[in-house]
Amino acid sequence: MAMHGMRGLSVFISDIRNCQNKEQERQRIDKELGNVRNRFKNEKGLSPYEKKKYVWKMLYIYMLGYDVDFGHMEAVSLISAPKYPEKQVGYIVTSCLLNENHDFLRLAINTVRNDIIGRNETFQCLALTMVGNIGGREFAESLAPDVQKLLLSSSCRPLVRKKAALCLLRLYRKNPDVVNVDGWADRMAQLLDERDLGVLTSSMSLLVALVSNNHEAYWSCLPKCVKTLERLARNQDIPQEYTYYGIPSPWLQVKTMRALQYFPTIEDPYTRRTLFEVLQRILMGTDVVKNVNKNNASHAVLFEALALVMHLDAEKEMMSQCVALLGKFIAVREPNIRYLGLENMTRMLMVTDAQEIIKRHQAQIITSLKDPDISIRRRALDLLYGMCDVTNAKDIVEELLQYLSSADFTMREELSLKAAILAEKFAPDLSWYVDVILQLIDKAGDFISDDIWFRVVQFVTNNDDLQPYAAAKVKEYLEKPAVHETMVKVSAYILGEYSHLLARRPGCSPKEIFGILHEKLPTVSTTTIPILLSAYAKILMHTQPPDQELQSQIWAIFNKYESCIDAEIQQRAVEYFALCQKGAALMDILAEMPKFPERKSSLIKRAEYSEADTAEQSAIKLRAQQQPSNALVVTDQPPANGATSPVPVGPLSLAMVPSMITTEDHTSTDPALSQQNGSLTKVDPQHPSADLLGDLLGPLAIEGPPGATVQSEYNAVSRLEGGPDAVDGSAIVPVEEQRNTVQPIGNIAERFHALCLKDSGVLYEDPYIQIGIKAEWRAHHGRLVLFLGNKNTAPLVSVQALMLPPAHLKMELSLVPDTIPPRAQVQCPLEVVNLRPSRDVAVLDFSYKFGTNMVNVKLRLPAVLNKFLQPIPVPAEEFFPQWRSLSGPPLKLQEVVRGVRPMPLPEMANLLNSFRLMICPGLVSPFI
Repeated sequence: MAMHGMRGLSVFISDIRNCQNKEQERQRIDKELGNVRNRFKNEKGLSPYEKKKYVWKMLYIYMLGYDVDFGHMEAVSLISAPKYPEKQVGYIVTSCLLNENHDFLRLAINTVRNDIIGRNETFQCLALTMVGNIGGREFAESLAPDVQKLLLSSSCRPLVRKKAALCLLRLYRKNPDVVNVDGWADRMAQLLDERDLGVLTSSMSLLVALVSNNHEAYWSCLPKCVKTLERLARNQDIPQEYTYYGIPSPWLQVKTMRALQYFPTIEDPYTRRTLFEVLQRILMGTDVVKNVNKNNASHAVLFEALALVMHLDAEKEMMSQCVALLGKFIAVREPNIRYLGLENMTRMLMVTDAQEIIKRHQAQIITSLKDPDISIRRRALDLLYGMCDVTNAKDIVEELLQYLSSADFTMREELSLKAAILAEKFAPDLSWYVDVILQLIDKAGDFISDDIWFRVVQFVTNNDDLQPYAAAKVKEYLEKPAVHETMVKVSAYILGEYSHLLARRPGCSPKEIFGILHEKLPTVSTTTIPILLSAYAKILMHTQPPDQELQSQIWAIFNKYESCIDAEIQQRAVEYFALCQKGAALMDILAEMPKFPERKSSLIKRAEYSEADTAEQSAIKLRAQQQPSNALVVTDQPPANGATSPVPVGPLSLAMVPSMITTEDHTSTDPALSQQNGSLTKVDPQHPSADLLGDLLGPLAIEGPPGATVQSEYNAVSRLEGGPDAVDGSAIVPVEEQRNTVQPIGNIAERFHALCLKDSGVLYEDPYIQIGIKAEWRAHHGRLVLFLGNKNTAPLVSVQALMLPPAHLKMELSLVPDTIPPRAQVQCPLEVVNLRPSRDVAVLDFSYKFGTNMVNVKLRLPAVLNKFLQPIPVPAEEFFPQWRSLSGPPLKLQEVVRGVRPMPLPEMANLLNSFRLMICPGLVSPFI
């Protein structure tokens, strides 16, 4: 039944193309799949031609996006066919349909090995191509020696050798042990002497992987790489087929410079001089032309050369030349080139002395903020943020404020955050800093996070000379017809504390200040009203002699809100009204807030933890290194309320975000220990409250002695975890004092709480590793998979994971490898069996080493009680009989939780569903 050209396959493809809609296509494919399945059942009656034809049809159906869950064995069996047409089909379809973990691939290992060690070069190429695409760890262990022999063989054609190099690269990534470091350094140097550019390019890809793992063993390859780069730069002995738009093998040039970046330095003066001559030639010979393809190739080489120049810390003259070239690029019309110029200029900020050279292009960079392309505007913002220092901070921040009014809504939050950080770090004086923050709130109030206005409140509180100026400025903003609610919050706080300093100025009497604030009361939400009530109480306290009319107005407001449905507003109104009856004692109770202790800036933390690409990270690292302005310091005035003397607040200290739930640590047996972010920190129990602004703005926040605390209120997830140690909510268990120099990325407590309500996500992340979890729960059994991802180009070693399960959980963790290769991810299954109900939480004791950093963290695993619940629907007629059959009491529990925002019923139902609880709508209790 041999048909010339596979007529059956051609007819099937034609039928698919002639289908009028998706439904017709589905019907035709289902029909064909049924036909192929029936023919495969009677495999003995199939000729090699028919089997080949049907396997081709399976591949075509798979390429259209349909699932093909049969016929895999037939495809694998074609690999062992003696003739090329069938063998080709077998290798191609197997590579497409199967992955490296498929069981059927084990059946083909011997056949593939026979093809590799055979003398048929065509079969060798087919086998190497398949292994290079889907080869896994088993292939690496079985085939690596044979692939190495092919690569080093002088009798093989270049076509086979370059495929062998790429195949060995795949096997090395799957199992680094297949390449013996001691024996491969000389062999790798020998491969770099290869004259054929195809083999050389593939070998260079292999070298990049090898040196990224261990550059020490391959120092002998460094001169060979420089020699190869010199040969390409001089266009010596380069075949025409490897010249792309006049550029000699740009792919090989990029790979060679990438490999050189893994060596820390070049000691040999001749080699270093030769390399710099080559880089100089590349820098001088690159320009913008009209041909897009040539531009892409030449700029790929150029930007890799710039990365190598930065890595080698070249002379200042060459750095100036690089910046001048990038300055030319950011002024061209082509948007892609402008983007790359801005991105690489941002990276160059990390190089010593480069920042002063980049400042010469400040005007052009500011112009890029108005570019129609948002990606270019983002890059310009990153670059301005990175190049800012004390000398140009005012100009850059003023430009950002001016741009804020017309900026995209998607950029305004990032723009506001960066402008606030720059203003804080490089402020020439305190009044300028206050002006900038108030302008930010006025122009982009919706995009200003609480961290920003908390920070300005901290500086105003800690600097007595600044308080009258800040109070006068916020009064000016409040007098505008339309004021953002964030401006009302910061104004209410500052005027409540310091409006008495303006009492002698015209228009600033207590009654007038109260009138300005009270005008905004009808326009604000329930989160702002408590701050306004606090401001009213402070204004009344500072009114000397007492003003009966003002007192009556404020008392009337307190009386009005005594019956408010919001618990916090109601409590403040009741307590402030009661306090106002105390007369002279009110002065002591509502005394001025004490100074804030020293903390790292939460704005800087947010910038560090935000998801950022390489260029933005360069700017953020530079921000952390630069010297700040000396303007933002505090005075040494003694605080009120008898608090201890404040610690000076540095320009990067943290204005703590006020928590809506203030907590007292009930877990530690030592009162001098407090838990924060998974580590134990020594604190002085006589110091003021750790969050003074939170004490003011949180519930029950009447200013009393600074050390006073409020009874804790547990959130939903904390209650689920159980035990008082869950109040802090940290996902890291402080078993012992941890002195990790590596800080986690993001809020670990939030990650843990999120995983208590969902089955997949990130549990822990730092600059070197990311630990993810994917879980599946069935009754009292759970199966979790830990994903350990190495984010760097060097391996993580001494990896250890130890499970610390509570008594009610039986846990079995699979073997965790001692080393995680670069840019690799390791999966570690974990079986969990719940023996009985309990609130205790399992702990993962995880440690690894990266360079000189030894990291050890203890992470709570989200194997919590609700994961083992199984929701079941119960009809109304069955619910109440089952309810009555329950043994009790109590059959009902009720508890009022304060400080929680109102929740719509659908959102509440979704929350309960995430706890694996079933909602039974429509039930009416017969007892009511």
